[in-house]
Amino acid sequence: MITPKIGFIVYGVHKDGLEDPMGTPFIDDALVASAKAALTEAGLELVEWDTVLATKAEARECLGHFKKQDDIAAVVLFAGTWVWASHMIAALRDFSGSGKGLLLWTHPGSQGWRPVGGLVLHGACKEIGLDHRFVYGACDDPAEILKITSYCRGSALKQRLNMSTIGAFGGRGMGQTCGVADPSQWMKTFGVDIDSRDTTALLETAKSIGDQDVAKARAEIGPYFRMPVPDDDAADRSIRLLLALKKLVATEGFDFYTIQSFPGLGDDYCATCFAQSMMLQAGVGASTLCDFNTAMTVKLLTDLSVEPVYYGDLQHIDKAAREIKIIGDGACPPSLAGAIGPAGFAEHGIPTEGEAGGISVELVCKPGEGVLARLGRVDGQFELVVTRCSVYEPAADIIRARREECQIPFWPHAFCTAHCDMDAMLEAWNNEYAVLGYGETLYEDLQAFCQVVGIRCIAL
Repeated sequence: MITPKIGFIVYGVHKDGLEDPMGTPFIDDALVASAKAALTEAGLELVEWDTVLATKAEARECLGHFKKQDDIAAVVLFAGTWVWASHMIAALRDFSGSGKGLLLWTHPGSQGWRPVGGLVLHGACKEIGLDHRFVYGACDDPAEILKITSYCRGSALKQRLNMSTIGAFGGRGMGQTCGVADPSQWMKTFGVDIDSRDTTALLETAKSIGDQDVAKARAEIGPYFRMPVPDDDAADRSIRLLLALKKLVATEGFDFYTIQSFPGLGDDYCATCFAQSMMLQAGVGASTLCDFNTAMTVKLLTDLSVEPVYYGDLQHIDKAAREIKIIGDGACPPSLAGAIGPAGFAEHGIPTEGEAGGISVELVCKPGEGVLARLGRVDGQFELVVTRCSVYEPAADIIRARREECQIPFWPHAFCTAHCDMDAMLEAWNNEYAVLGYGETLYEDLQAFCQVVGIRCIAL
C-alpha cells in the first residue's frame, strides 16, 4: 500500500502568537496539532514547514523547497487565519508546475477567521486556473479526512507512474480492440513509456531455467496452496515461465507489464495463467492479452491496496440481485482464497486458448469490501469506471453448483455484490474485464487519481 509523503504548511497573516481583540491567539496551535495528528493516523507521512506563511518571500522559500523534493507527492496548506492571496498565489502557481498535488484545507470554526483565509486562496487558485482540491472539514470527521488522504494518494500514484515503463511481451491477444494503447497518449497523460519485447525472449529464457531453480521455486510456491505443486511437465513449464517473467521484467526495468498469452506462448509452450497469478501475488502489475488498460488498472489498485489484485471476466451479471461473477482464466493471486479452503491447482484446458496447457489457480475469493474498476477509452479519451462492491462466498451447500454454472468450475471465482445502478454500470463499462481490489478507500482514491491526471472518472 502506498504511503504518501506530503508537505504540511500553515498559512495566515496574523501569526507568531498575535492575539485577537478578545486576547486569543488568531492561530490555534492545538487545532493545528490535532490536524497533523489526524493526517498521520490516516496514513500520511508529514514533512512539516516550521514557518507560518504570510509574506511573498516566505511562500516562495517554502513552496520552492517542496517543489524540488522528488519524494513529496503533494502539499497540504492549512488555513491558520486569513491571508492576502496576492502573497501566496505566485508561489503556488510556480509550485504547480512540478505536477505535485495542491490541497487547501480549512477547518470549520469562527475563531481565527480560518474560512476567510481558506476561501480567498481557493478563489485565487480558481481565478488563474490552478488545479487543486479544497476541503472544508473537521479533523475529527473521517469523511473529511478521507477527502484529504485520497487526494494525497492519488497524487502519489501520479508521481509513481511518472517516468515509469510498462513492458509488452508480444502483440495483441484475442483481437482485443479495447485494450490497445497509443504510446504518445500514455506518455502525455501518465508519463509512462511503453516498451515491447517479442515473446521469443520469454520462451528462450524459460527453456534455459535449470531444474535446480525450478525445485527452489516449487518450495517457495508451496505454502500458498492446499496441495503439492503438480509433479509433471506442464507444471515445470509453468514455473519456468514464471521465473523467466521475473527475470526479464527485472532485467528490462519494467515497472509493470502486459503479455499476449495467446495466440503465442499459450499454444507454443505454456499457458501464462499460473505465472500471472504469482506475479500478481508478488505485487507486480500485470495483465493478459496485451490489454494495456487493464494493466494500468491493476497497477493503480496494486499500489493502493494492502491485498493483491484480481482481474477477470465479468462472466455473469444478475441485475436484480446486483450480483457479478468475476471469473478469470486460471489467473488469481492464491492468497485471495476464502474460507472454503486455500488455493488449489487445475489444468488450463481450453482448446482455443492455450493448447499447450499448463497449471492454473483454483479458488473462490474471500469476503471483503472493495471496488470493481477499469480504465478505458471513449472516442479516444481516457475514462475510468469504478463501483463499490462487496465480495462474498456462497454457502457451502451451494458453492459447487454456483461454480458449475459457468461450465468451467475450476477457474477462480469472485462473487460480488455491486453497490450501484446496474444499468448505468453496464452502459459505462468498457470491456469484458473487471479489476477487483480490496480496500474501503479505493473508491475515493481512484477518483482523486483521475482528478490529478486530468481524466474522466465515472464513479457509480
